[in-house]
Amino acid sequence: MSASPVICFGQQPCGFFPRRFLFAKFVTARRLQAEIGGEIVFFYHDSDHDPRETRTTLRHRKTGEPLELNFAFANPTQRKFTPLYRKQVQADWHAKTALQLPAYVDRRWVEAFRAETAAKVADFCLGMYRRMGLLEGIRIARSSDPEFRRAACAVTDFFVDVPYEGEIVRARHVDGALKLHKGGETFITLPPVDFGKEQISPARDSRLRWMQSVIHCTHYVAGLGEQAYLCPADAPEITFVNRDPIDRSDEAYTDLPA
Repeated sequence: MSASPVICFGQQPCGFFPRRFLFAKFVTARRLQAEIGGEIVFFYHDSDHDPRETRTTLRHRKTGEPLELNFAFANPTQRKFTPLYRKQVQADWHAKTALQLPAYVDRRWVEAFRAETAAKVADFCLGMYRRMGLLEGIRIARSSDPEFRRAACAVTDFFVDVPYEGEIVRARHVDGALKLHKGGETFITLPPVDFGKEQISPARDSRLRWMQSVIHCTHYVAGLGEQAYLCPADAPEITFVNRDPIDRSDEAYTDLPA
């Protein structure tokens, strides 16, 4: 008898209201589960450090004009270099943002936002997805989880979470050195430091193999961006499924039915 299907999709925290392409991945995974059974696993790549990932674009409920929001991060070092699972939200950001939301989202989502109190960016996003009902019946696997990292296979292309200027930063491992990308061709080379598997997260091109070594999925729902760089040969046992199309894919999804 064959093993039960494991349907997986992956995504960084992508807005405190999820971007529409992430919602489409949820829909695709649930449709596939209805067809073949099995469980759904959301590989939550909260080890990423890019602050642009959490931008949230909403449309005014009357005019349709877009508004781009993002977290106010604790300090510049955290904003640029700290992984999302450790980025702290400024204390006054929550209340200030809540005041803007009634013109852009339904009252129930304003209340859900007010009720979410997580102090770290990745936790806040995940808490909102849960309050919106998106995570019901879905197993969450976080790339920041030390147990996940220790169980994952070794990769040669990776980042390491290390101390820097009083913060934890995500440094790229390049030719034996740890480097922070300041922009353009400028890098900061950090002092050598010992590190273990629980500090390592994969780079883009090694992420699939690293993830699969723990999750062992049978099916993977791939977004448009992923389709451009995923290498199916890295995991020939996976059946890849393109996510369902959705309009305005980079904007936030807030029109869930009551």
